[in-house]
Amino acid sequence: MKYAALFALALVAGCAAGPDYRAPDPLPAAALKLREAQVAGVSPSPLPTRWWRLFDDAELDRLLEKALIHNSELREAAANLQRARAALSEARSGRLPTSEVSAQYSRQRISSQSPGRSGTNAPITTDFFSTGFDASYEVDLFGGVSRSIQAARADYQAAQAEVDASRVSIAAETARAYASACSFAAQSAVARQTAELQARTFDLTERLVRGGRSTERDLAQAQVLLEQARSQVPRFDAEHRAALYALAVLTGDPPAAIDAAADRCAAAPLARRPIPVGDGQSLLARRPDVRAAERALAADVARIGVATAQLYPSITLLGSVTLGATKLGDIGNSPSFGYSVGPLISWNFPFNGAARARVRESQASAQASLAAFDGTVLRALQETEQALARLDGAAGREAALARAAAASERAAELSGIRFRAGSDSFLQLLDAERDRATARAALAQAQADRADAQISLFKALGGGWEDAPAIVEASLPAR
Repeated sequence: MKYAALFALALVAGCAAGPDYRAPDPLPAAALKLREAQVAGVSPSPLPTRWWRLFDDAELDRLLEKALIHNSELREAAANLQRARAALSEARSGRLPTSEVSAQYSRQRISSQSPGRSGTNAPITTDFFSTGFDASYEVDLFGGVSRSIQAARADYQAAQAEVDASRVSIAAETARAYASACSFAAQSAVARQTAELQARTFDLTERLVRGGRSTERDLAQAQVLLEQARSQVPRFDAEHRAALYALAVLTGDPPAAIDAAADRCAAAPLARRPIPVGDGQSLLARRPDVRAAERALAADVARIGVATAQLYPSITLLGSVTLGATKLGDIGNSPSFGYSVGPLISWNFPFNGAARARVRESQASAQASLAAFDGTVLRALQETEQALARLDGAAGREAALARAAAASERAAELSGIRFRAGSDSFLQLLDAERDRATARAALAQAQADRADAQISLFKALGGGWEDAPAIVEASLPAR
């Protein structure tokens, strides 16, 4: 009766030690306002779940789908999520009794020379068979088990957010690798066109030299421009192959398994429609790294309660049933039956201060997690604002360079006509050719920069994980 009363008292008096978690206060509305109204080519509409479809590129859609299924980093994140799920199940088992079943056989021989026995007696040999069932249940009097479950649940939710964060990163990096491959192919094509134009100028100069209308110095200058133009082609071709190798690995293939469709791409993908960016509040709610940081904070706050509960006594209810006999056939008879039941009260009294030090350690970890959460929120806003600014700059630069390229094309055409008519000197023709080559290369680079800026903005916005396909799980190698 007194044990039942003690158990009931424990259940009634039980409470969770440590502070109860409360989510951090949100930032004021003024701090969450994005500057999308000042950036051309963006809108305040909500970000779609599969933002890459705004590029209207079927090959990009296919590659993104493949990467989100087979990427090795995503598989690693998914495995970490499974581990966190198992840890949560382990923590939940603390609410259940533990039990153990045992069986034992022993054969014992007592020497005739043992104390208390006469030396004339013969040794005694006995057999003993026993089986038993032990059970124990720790009463969660001060909530240590409850807090450990809360911490494990928050760790599991943080691992879920880490998987989503990996999806965001892989989607952006795959799109960037594809755009880079396309951009380098486009720049290589521009370099080849420029080299062809310079080759025609060089041929013209050779004819003029043979006709006595030009000098060897003019021919050498034309050759310099020709070789400079040719030198750009190998560099762009190498970067094009490097981007294709990176794309293959991102989609879960060996580097040599170059995607044929991506290899054929010759123009950087660009989102022609206004990019929907939403607002700052939806940004923070969407970004998985913010969610992961908040869940990590919740886990560390719960661990303060786990450490605090260790300052107090623990009550464990113990019970065991045994069957033992010298003959196997006697197991189960009334004389072989034995049992024990009762509570165990233990207390690691904190004389040395170690338990209190663990509480302070947990509190410091929670403070660090709070600072990390605040930093994650600020970085999310910073990355988005920086991406908006860079996109604005890239778009403006591309527009200006497009006008410059068009003007240089016209100037080079006119200079060629005037040179053949004898109105312009050869140096004027070379200057016009040089300006055209520079303007073409600059425009191709600006288009690549704009594509990269758009992808960086999408990455900063944190989308792409909401409607992602399931990650494939590879089988463990086993014999």
